[in-house]
Amino acid sequence: MTEFIEIHWTAGSIDEARRVCRYLVQERLVACAQIIPWIESVYMWDNQLETSQESKITLKTASELLSEVKEVILKNSSYDVPEITVLDIQDGNEDYLSWISESVSPALRQD
Repeated sequence: MTEFIEIHWTAGSIDEARRVCRYLVQERLVACAQIIPWIESVYMWDNQLETSQESKITLKTASELLSEVKEVILKNSSYDVPEITVLDIQDGNEDYLSWISESVSPALRQD
């Protein structure tokens, strides 16, 4: 059985988030992209306290596609060091997990 993951990513703008997410879904690299259009992040960068507005994205896909998804994000991110974190999906609605599998299966067959 395919293992599934949830990828979390932050984009510098809603336009960047939409552009990358549409590409990932159309290429069947992810089954779903959920965009929270606006979050505020507070963090240290170059020894300075920073506050910025970002978009938060959650992507669902098969674990085998992680490297390809990361590559797309890294090539298209406006950030020098974009957040890309991954959580394993341990369990869930079997119908939903089957839908993820069916949604990304064309990309899995290309390997």
